[in-house]
Amino acid sequence: MNTLPINSVPEANPGTGWFPISIRLAGARVLLVGGGEIAVNKGRLLLEHGARIDVLAEQLHPVMQGWVDDGLVLHVGGRADDVALRGLLPGCRLVYAATDSRKTNRQVAALADELNIPVCAVDDPQPSSFITPAQVRRGVVRVAVSTGGAAPVLARRLREQIETLLPEGTGRLAAYMQSRRARVAGRYPQVQDRKRIWEDFLDGPGAQAARAGEESRADAHLEVLLEAVRKGGEVWLVGAGPGDPDLLTLKALHLMQNADSVLYDNLLSPALLDMVRRDAELVFVGKQRDRHALPQDEINREMIRRARAGERVLRLKGGDPFIFGRGGEEIEALVEAGVPFRLVPGISAANGCAACSGIPLTHRDCAQACLFVTGHAKADGVLDLPWDDMADRRQTVVIYMGISTLPQLVVGLMEKGLPADWPVAIVERGTQPTQRVFTGTLDTIAQQAAEAQVKSPALVIVGQVVRHRVISP
Repeated sequence: MNTLPINSVPEANPGTGWFPISIRLAGARVLLVGGGEIAVNKGRLLLEHGARIDVLAEQLHPVMQGWVDDGLVLHVGGRADDVALRGLLPGCRLVYAATDSRKTNRQVAALADELNIPVCAVDDPQPSSFITPAQVRRGVVRVAVSTGGAAPVLARRLREQIETLLPEGTGRLAAYMQSRRARVAGRYPQVQDRKRIWEDFLDGPGAQAARAGEESRADAHLEVLLEAVRKGGEVWLVGAGPGDPDLLTLKALHLMQNADSVLYDNLLSPALLDMVRRDAELVFVGKQRDRHALPQDEINREMIRRARAGERVLRLKGGDPFIFGRGGEEIEALVEAGVPFRLVPGISAANGCAACSGIPLTHRDCAQACLFVTGHAKADGVLDLPWDDMADRRQTVVIYMGISTLPQLVVGLMEKGLPADWPVAIVERGTQPTQRVFTGTLDTIAQQAAEAQVKSPALVIVGQVVRHRVISP
């Protein structure tokens, strides 16, 4: 089936937004109003999809004239007046109004709409009942990019970027997988098994062979996967970074797209969770101050239970799993249970937040070391911290989870010898668009945080490096 992906807007409520549909165009009659460069661009797309094109235009671009001479399109008339349009529109699957005149295009759109025929007035979404997205084609693989008519130039730029990401052999790979679907389904009737086989195939050398057109070599790799004993589940401990989705690692993104279930905590932004594959089960197990969705032991048991049931379990954590993320405890539980696992580090909150606020964690002039501590108090409210080490003036101290205990922290540091004017910074929601940075001293920062109503997630940075903060002009 040769279809053209378009974006259509519900006629009853055009303000609600655009949704994607596909229309079958092979052999379908399409009226293209206009004969200039704009019409040529639309004509190329329609020809690729096998449409039968009627062109209504007084003058034809040389390319369009060549198509007419070759019998690829039919020149049906000149002026786009009411009489001509009413004679040509009946029986059309689509209409493109692609002249240089917005007035003419809108007249065409109004008449097509009256006759209940989908119409696109090029570069004018208001009178259009559909728009055509920018497209990338690799055989049967098609990627459409649309901004709902808001910014077509941006859509074209995004298409250019996607073009560089899709090798030419992508179409051959898709055709190969289509031709082998029945074989895989015959061996493994369960959908989940088939998904895993194809995901393993795409991650291995078989996909490279199929892209290159070496089907016999691809078949050999596929057969190995079909014959292999289906492995059970496993757990992936993955660091999602400090918050900005662009700071996610490529390996983390890959596993997010392959996971069957995701156990995530409260530090993850919705934008990050949107990057998880759509049919994965999302399970919130996050820990917040004074409230745990699940105790750590239950999180460990849940990971083990799901893995033993054959799931690929993604334990997704903000920052890095091994920096105040209790990743070590989870790994120990998996080892004891005999559950296989993989580890993917993430950019830590300390690294990400400091960099995005312009504060170096170390500096040759004032900080030759960096100490990470947690400001989370014990159940009795006591802060059990290495105070003497933290008061060393030759280093930077980064305090995680320290907002609620900030008054105690600054008092403790001054009691251990740091001066009241020692520099301190707070980075709230670091790396994200809503990031806030506050700089002060030990004797002012707690009051600043209270007045600004700073909330977690936030990081406290103590040391002379705060005075070296730089902000890009």
